[in-house]
Amino acid sequence: MTSGSHIDEQQLAALAAAGNTDALKQIYCQYSGVLTATVARYVVDDDAVRDVLHDSFVKIFSSIGNFSYRGKGSLKAWLQRIVVNEALGWLKSGNRLSTVSIDDALTDVADDATPDVEHLDAATLMKLIKQLPAGYRTVLNLYALEGRSHSEIASLLGITPGSSASKLHRARVLLTQMINNLN
Repeated sequence: MTSGSHIDEQQLAALAAAGNTDALKQIYCQYSGVLTATVARYVVDDDAVRDVLHDSFVKIFSSIGNFSYRGKGSLKAWLQRIVVNEALGWLKSGNRLSTVSIDDALTDVADDATPDVEHLDAATLMKLIKQLPAGYRTVLNLYALEGRSHSEIASLLGITPGSSASKLHRARVLLTQMINNLN
């Protein structure tokens, strides 16, 4: 494998599994940006994002032999699953997922209220999402961005499906309030 050469993800994973350091470096260079963004959706602190990403790459490189190619994009999906699981593990350690009770701060917002997001750019929306309490933010990310069901979220976080649905509802209400306050 020569520097700057481009190979498909199946070949890249196979070379990495065989211990090819150029392939490992290419995986890091090619995917570290998107994986950092994935971690940052769950973990707010920049130092913690770096720690989780580091731990994720240690796990990725030690278990790349377990990767099973399932078509284009499957390597990226596999890498993101590892990163999400590492971020969730970090959040669960130290009880970082406990949601501070902010029920009193939630004003009545109609369940069908849709915030005006046309004026928001992606960076502003992500900044607002990062301001949500960790438990709410995590459920919102798992449900809306990862496409997980409440049963799956409950299993991942050690909560009930009803608690997952409640946290999602509260996250949406709080996010709607935050967006409306920008106007």
